Amino acid sequence: MKKVAIIMGSDSDFPIAEKAMKTLKEFDVEYDVKILSAHRTPKETQEFSQSARENGYSSIIAIAGMAAHLAGAIAANTTLPVIGVPVKSNNDLGGMDALLSTVQMPSGIPVATVAIDGAANAALLCIQILAVEDKDLAIKLESKRKENAQKVLEKNNNINKNI
Repeated sequence: MKKVAIIMGSDSDFPIAEKAMKTLKEFDVEYDVKILSAHRTPKETQEFSQSARENGYSSIIAIAGMAAHLAGAIAANTTLPVIGVPVKSNNDLGGMDALLSTVQMPSGIPVATVAIDGAANAALLCIQILAVEDKDLAIKLESKRKENAQKVLEKNNNINKNI
């Protein structure tokens, strides 16, 4: 099975990256975690991106806040799927700056973008991409969806018992 790269723009993004790591681990999907910056390590970011396919990656999760150009910088240098995770930062914009920087890509360089701090969904999207050709992974995904649905139905029953 191929692996997923989780790239953070800074070590301050690690608590968000942990959500992706936990999700990938739950599905037994191999991953690597790296800190690379679109602005502070552009050469290394480019080199990683250009060699990602040859290094066995199937997709890349790019986690960054504020200017959040990491996902776009990576996507510009690879044809692998890149999923951007904008991070809420301690400014007055609440992560909207990161969201807009991540989602507003020019035509021809797509970046899938999940919610602010939505690393678990980014990991699930990577898993869905892998599951296109991995039947066992597809079965695990289907099982997880059923489990999640059952939890909601149980909560519905519980709330109605208490009304």
